[in-house]
Amino acid sequence: MMQNHLKYWKPYVDRGVSIVLGPVIDPNGVWGMGVMKVDSESELQELLAKDPVILANRGFRYEILPMANALYRE
Repeated sequence: MMQNHLKYWKPYVDRGVSIVLGPVIDPNGVWGMGVMKVDSESELQELLAKDPVILANRGFRYEILPMANALYRE
């Protein structure tokens, strides 16, 4: 399932939609973080809804926390 998750996001990383994506080392449990560059929350919701880990319906979820502004490399 996680391999399909990574395969799904790879093209978005390659195109610069996903600025960074990966697992976080947390002693309290495994989770991941992604920073996405999108034009709207609805665009992001559409991407997240098609993620294989969400479609698998096995308890995975996303939290969306918008950034007001960001510096990033083009």
